[in-house]
Amino acid sequence: MDRYIEIKNFALVAEHGSFASAALVEGVTPVVMGRRLDSLERRLGVKLMHRSTRGLTLTELGEQFLEGVRDLLQEFDAVEAGITAERTTVRGHLVVSAPASFGRQHVAPHGPEFQRRFPDVNISFNLTDSLVDLVREGYDMALRIGEVTDPNYVPVRLYPNRRVLCGSPEYFERNGTPRTLEDLEHHNCLAFNLQGGQQRGWVFMKDGKKIAMRVSGNLDCNDGQLLYNWARQGLGIGWRSTWEIQGALQRGELVTVLDEYAVPSYDIQAIYPQQRYLPAKTRFFIDFLKEVYNRPGYWEAHS
Repeated sequence: MDRYIEIKNFALVAEHGSFASAALVEGVTPVVMGRRLDSLERRLGVKLMHRSTRGLTLTELGEQFLEGVRDLLQEFDAVEAGITAERTTVRGHLVVSAPASFGRQHVAPHGPEFQRRFPDVNISFNLTDSLVDLVREGYDMALRIGEVTDPNYVPVRLYPNRRVLCGSPEYFERNGTPRTLEDLEHHNCLAFNLQGGQQRGWVFMKDGKKIAMRVSGNLDCNDGQLLYNWARQGLGIGWRSTWEIQGALQRGELVTVLDEYAVPSYDIQAIYPQQRYLPAKTRFFIDFLKEVYNRPGYWEAHS
């Protein structure tokens, strides 16, 4: 039996003068209240209450015990109420990591609106394409594009996204449209690199399985915005996220190819470290971004 429950029930019985009245407050039966008092007395090895057909009276030790635990119970309730308030009061310093291009377009620009709603929150953004260790580096949360496999993090899906191949209509007029994955050998593929190392493997779905295709091209970069611009300028084929190109697709500046091979789930997700209580500042910012991303026409207007 939980010690706090036993002590709380003892105080309720003493305050209300009967098991029946205290049981109504606690939402249990008088028998349960009686058993809890019995358990408390056995654990303490003393008699706290005299019970008779005429009613209940505290023993001398019972009165001493009640006086001692009453302040403890009030202090416990105050601490619990304070923690609950912290979970529902949006305040504090929120530290957020996000991929560079995505963060510049779709995370940091919304910070002022969130701060106007919740003026007691200060926000720091770190925009980087490197995967940060949230706990070790002191982040409250991060935005990630794609699958999250680290069991130490809790992922929250904010919006559906895919990775697709795209290029300008002019590029495909000059170089032809690829019909199979093998056709990519004959196209200039604009690849992403990280810290000087070229990442020439693009992942697709074929026959229900993920496969990596080696590609080549005369341009690569570690900045997604630049790769996007090169694709729009007709310099090659880009492997881009749908969040990035919706506006260009709608305007006819880009078209997609080999859509049947696109990885179906490369979603936009928020992640935060595994913890028992999620701070309100983090929870509300995640909900806020989900609201923003699901506004009608958002992606077409911001890409």
